[in-house]
Amino acid sequence: MNWSVALEPLLPWIWLAAVLVPLAVLALVGLLFRQRGSMLRLVALAALAAALINPVLLDEEREPLKSVVAVVVDRSQSQDIGQRTEETDAALAALQEKLGRFKQFDVRVVEAGNADAADERTQTRLFGALEGALRDVPPSRIAGAVMITDGQVHDVPQSAANFHAPLHALVTGQEDEKDRRIRFERAPRFGIVGKPLEMTYRIIDSTGETGTAHVRVSINGEQVSVEQAPIGQEIPLDITIPNAGRNIVELSIERVPGELTDTNNRAIALVDGIRENLRVLLVSGEPHAGERTWRNLLKSDASVDLVHFTILRPPEKQDGTPINELSLIAFPTRELFVEKINDFDLIIFDRYQHRDVLPILYYDYIAEYVEKGGALLIAAGPEYAGEQSISKTPLIAALPGLPTGEVVEQGFYPRLTELGKRHPVTRGLEGSSVEPPHWSRWFRLIGIDRPEGETVMKGPDDRPLLILNRKGEGRVGMFLSDQGWLWARGFEGGGPHVQLYRRIAHWLMKEPELEEERLTAAGRGMTLDISRQTMTDDPGPARVITPSGKTLNVPLSSSTPGLFTGSVETDEIGLYQVGNGDLSALAHVGPVNAPEFADVVSTEEVLQPFAEATGGSVRRLQGTTGLDVPDIVPVRSTSSTTGGDWIGLRTTNDSVLKSVSRVPLFAGFLGLGLLLLAFGSMWYREGR
Repeated sequence: MNWSVALEPLLPWIWLAAVLVPLAVLALVGLLFRQRGSMLRLVALAALAAALINPVLLDEEREPLKSVVAVVVDRSQSQDIGQRTEETDAALAALQEKLGRFKQFDVRVVEAGNADAADERTQTRLFGALEGALRDVPPSRIAGAVMITDGQVHDVPQSAANFHAPLHALVTGQEDEKDRRIRFERAPRFGIVGKPLEMTYRIIDSTGETGTAHVRVSINGEQVSVEQAPIGQEIPLDITIPNAGRNIVELSIERVPGELTDTNNRAIALVDGIRENLRVLLVSGEPHAGERTWRNLLKSDASVDLVHFTILRPPEKQDGTPINELSLIAFPTRELFVEKINDFDLIIFDRYQHRDVLPILYYDYIAEYVEKGGALLIAAGPEYAGEQSISKTPLIAALPGLPTGEVVEQGFYPRLTELGKRHPVTRGLEGSSVEPPHWSRWFRLIGIDRPEGETVMKGPDDRPLLILNRKGEGRVGMFLSDQGWLWARGFEGGGPHVQLYRRIAHWLMKEPELEEERLTAAGRGMTLDISRQTMTDDPGPARVITPSGKTLNVPLSSSTPGLFTGSVETDEIGLYQVGNGDLSALAHVGPVNAPEFADVVSTEEVLQPFAEATGGSVRRLQGTTGLDVPDIVPVRSTSSTTGGDWIGLRTTNDSVLKSVSRVPLFAGFLGLGLLLLAFGSMWYREGR
């Protein structure tokens, strides 16, 4: 029961003051001059004031509120090391049992670090979880917080000014733990393919051990070198980026005896390979309507350096024009086709015919260039079926089809073959999904015999229109029509000439995204996405090896012809190996080199400053006799909150009002009687 007195005046205070103050002045003046009856007048005035002010006696029934205790449990992956999980579970059970003895505490247990989102698993964010647990609790009701963790917390506030209760930390793990790790100090995100890239790394030993360690350097899963590196020093590393697109650079060191874990014995850097400008040699024959189509396309591509020659004046042309009046330059045949032929990524012959501009031997050089890894595209016109066709030169060894001499001149819609619907060069070509295709007709096609390679587009009567072929280490493409310019000019609505021509050129130059048989994998949050390009009907499931060595089979389903995809939810951060058939790929799931594994040695130093600032403590769970969970002691807000074998939690004085009983002190017959007695006494005294 809580007793108190409240005033509930019958009149506003300003009216009471206007009435009572003058009367009080007169009563005091009478006392000062010792007038007869002055004391009784003052008593009567007091009785009148009490009646008007109306004091009320209140009896409040209150229910005390509980103090809130937050127990934050670290469930991050570093807690899976050794016996930390068992220690955490045992400490939590003991703590809940001890807190359960005190009815004045409301215990809230919150686990942090076991969320599915990648960002939550890369760091141990216990203070974020603590804030969420106490968000609806006023500061006066917070008894304190207890954290069960290995001490590696990544969101410790710089100041404890906003937390007005003791924070206690119970640290799992052993005091003499040992760990060795490797990390990148400087790792650029981009590199030029085929060029050296400078990086630096460091090996760190938690015990301060010196000496050297063997470091294996791998790129995209293939070991490229083994280096002897001193421990504790920043070491330079030069690598060569092998591929365009995503490259995974991995450093790894051997596990040493007594080490906590080898999870952080590897460091990953993701480097996007960028090709230097691709060099393309475009050689055009006699001028024709579509001559500038290839030129305009290649010139518009910022990643292409184009060298373009048009044979406007063949050697046999003699018209008497003086040489010094010609604006044309001599065709540098030897420089281009002998000395610098290997500098080009692609050679294009656009309606070119043999007219003695190139010596016969040079065609042999081009065929050899293709055999050794070069790329050649033949954009054929009527010349390819004529007497001066380049098929009648040593270049025949590289050509995927020989002309029959037939030139078909009729309107037709270019169509994709069944193979072309799955091939990355023509798959999903804009307008190809309807019949007839949503693009314009062409009116010429060059007939060939016994085509080699893959026919991905066809003309009338299923004749080959676009052939893609591998020759030795190189690639050859043959376009058997010179009518692509109709799409570029918008004839009958035009067509996807830019998309098609660019894909052809980049496939010939071995762009990884356009490989027919390709396996890729990528991390998206904590999900592993797998993509498989293939010309087969069913590639089968993908085999996945997790960072911990577990094997999974992920089914792949067809999303579009020639493209199969699959995904799997994971709970491990690290490097995944994916295989399908003879292909393999690597993917990193989760953030690279997550802070969660940067340092896994249990420590008291990270939380110590914050805990001491709040009046709390940090202590290890492992004592000399095993697990040592401190006792719980409720304390007042001004008392100490830590001791040798106990931790203190503050109790609150807050309560909830349940009911109120009110008794007016100057009301009813009692108040009336006292008022009449006072005024009667005053009247009696004045009457004498």
